[in-house]
Amino acid sequence: MTPDSAEALLTEARELTDARLSARADLLRRFPGGRDGEALAYALGTAGKRVRPALVLASYRAAGGRSPGIAGIAAAVEIVHTYSLVHDDLPCMDDDAQRRGRPTTHVAFDVATATRAGFIMVPVAVEELARGAAELGLDDERLGRMAGLLLEASGIRGMVGGQWLDLEAEGKSLDLSQLVEIHRRKTGALIEAACALGALAAVGQEAMVATLTAYGREIGVAFQIADDLLDATATTEELGKTAGRDATMEKATYVSVLGQDGARREAIRHAQAAGSALMGGGVASDTLLVLAGYIVQRRS
Repeated sequence: MTPDSAEALLTEARELTDARLSARADLLRRFPGGRDGEALAYALGTAGKRVRPALVLASYRAAGGRSPGIAGIAAAVEIVHTYSLVHDDLPCMDDDAQRRGRPTTHVAFDVATATRAGFIMVPVAVEELARGAAELGLDDERLGRMAGLLLEASGIRGMVGGQWLDLEAEGKSLDLSQLVEIHRRKTGALIEAACALGALAAVGQEAMVATLTAYGREIGVAFQIADDLLDATATTEELGKTAGRDATMEKATYVSVLGQDGARREAIRHAQAAGSALMGGGVASDTLLVLAGYIVQRRS
């Protein structure tokens, strides 16, 4: 496969996921409705690369899945990701006014509304997960396992805990092991979960689930390193959000710890480790390998 294949998968993931998000937004405008419903629809309607849904699709297919119902699982992951972005942008967190090329949710509405919208998205994601699981014909036991995995990735042992550690680390000097701990949770947990959920949705063997989870663990770190590099080197127009925020807020990043060249080498190392995890587990997926390359080479 070529880099164009990664773009084709990302396009497919965007189309499938955005259709689900649009339908969900229409429901949310009716219930809870009002300002909260509009804020939820606004946040879900923000354009994105849809890397996490693409990883769900690619992992599902690597594990033998073929049903279009996987779009519901991919959308659930993207809803959780959107919740994290809405809260990350709040004044008490990263205090950013722009996200994906338009005003952040708290700027478009207000802080209280954006805060509520973020919280509401978590059960909305579980509803979408359940809907997707039903379309895939998955039993309640498997749905329960998948919901537990998604919620753990979004909670104190995943994104929330990682964000907490990230805020605590502002203005401090960290070593590489401390930095990895933060970002395996803040960014990596949901990416790892996306790959595991794809395998679980395909009712893959436990060895397959473990292999794709290991791939996701490595690619999650690679993704964060690439983000750190982009924040340091790309423009606001390229990113669709304010560039240079990490340095302004004195955040501990791979660039601040390793420098740009060292961070690039580390991103490549983790991408290669992701490929080695697939090889070691006997999973042949050119798509996942190409996605690994895309993640470390992207420009936005």
